[in-house]
Amino acid sequence: MRDRDALHLAHLDALQQAYAGHLEAAGVDALWIYSGAPHQHYADDQTATFRAYGHFVHWAPLPELSHSWLLIRRGRRPLLQIHAPADFWHLPARRPDAAWSQAFEIRLSDEITPPPCAAKRRAVIGDLDVEQAKAMGATLNPPALLAALDHGRLHKSAHEQACLIDANRAALAGHAAARQAFERGASELDIHLAYLAASRQRESSLPYDSIVGLNRHAGVLHYQHYEQTLPGERYSLLVDAGQRQLGYCADITRTWAGPEAPDLFVSLLASMQTLHQRLVAACAPGVAFVALHRQMHHELAQLLIEHGVLRCSAEAAVDTGLTRAFCPHGLGHSLGIQVHDVGGRQDAAGAPLPPPASDPALRLTRTLTPNMVVTIEPGCYVIPMLLEPLRRGAEAAQVDWTLVERLAPCGGIRLEDNVAITPSGQRNLTLAADDGD
Repeated sequence: MRDRDALHLAHLDALQQAYAGHLEAAGVDALWIYSGAPHQHYADDQTATFRAYGHFVHWAPLPELSHSWLLIRRGRRPLLQIHAPADFWHLPARRPDAAWSQAFEIRLSDEITPPPCAAKRRAVIGDLDVEQAKAMGATLNPPALLAALDHGRLHKSAHEQACLIDANRAALAGHAAARQAFERGASELDIHLAYLAASRQRESSLPYDSIVGLNRHAGVLHYQHYEQTLPGERYSLLVDAGQRQLGYCADITRTWAGPEAPDLFVSLLASMQTLHQRLVAACAPGVAFVALHRQMHHELAQLLIEHGVLRCSAEAAVDTGLTRAFCPHGLGHSLGIQVHDVGGRQDAAGAPLPPPASDPALRLTRTLTPNMVVTIEPGCYVIPMLLEPLRRGAEAAQVDWTLVERLAPCGGIRLEDNVAITPSGQRNLTLAADDGD
């Protein structure tokens, strides 16, 4: 058996043991997990892009599988019921033959109803309504059980981390192609298509819609369009794009300076790259992610002061909210089956752990512990909507607006790697993928 197959089977064995404990604690003998169903657009016969429920994919690496079920029972092999109706419109699902499938009892079914279960204490999780759960004689999405399962996804097994490295490796090939297309003078659409081709994926299989922003578009945090025409100048390119392997997502962002970029932007980008590396190196067990996010703001303030953009102290820039106008998003988030993976805003007991009022967009509020995988993505942007109130406010004199206007055509900078927490520090999975590890 290949090492990777052994890792996958070990992951499933650990999952079986963990679920046995969670079900016992919840007073549940059997748990159905529903993969979900595509949602049809209103007054249309087309459906939205489908992604199977994360807890289903945690067991079965089949993110495209709809109308399918897992039945988890203590002391028994999990049952995987795959919806595979006879169909000449579509290619029916097939029985998987990879090594991981040995861990399951597998049935193909043309029914969308769940497999039968004789257990008395039942629960079901997934995108179902109360009436469906009632007909199954099951409790729907019990909160305490879901909190425990979410917490279990926060820490990644060796198999999961290997999948994340594979996804990073494919995504990095896409980023390299995107940069080459940018240097050739390609449009946003053509850069996006180059990314898809090099990362070997179709658009519907992306873990999230890629962000491909030239010039000022790099300052739109979730820029959602792909211009087909070339801009007059090439100041900058920001690409935030990933890939998926066996259900696990890479999430990488790179920013590049164009031939017309002002020297100030080129220097700022180099300083941001160094800042990004320092923040990655600071990741370790026992580090509170909220504190690391605050460190990012203090270092960003110092960087802006050194480049002449801000005129006050770093402490004043953070305390008065100046840095949050230049970087309004959080430092990072948990990463796994979902790009913004579950468990990041709850404590070890499952209780909510909300972000501080000053940083409501922060998606990860936990203290870092071994085998968590997080993104580290500091940013620095010129966003008129956020900067105009400062221009009219009491802190206006603390900003060199001439330099801000010089940076504005470049939009912004974001740099993002995927980082696993180790017992003594961290491992940059993006760099590991780049090194061929």
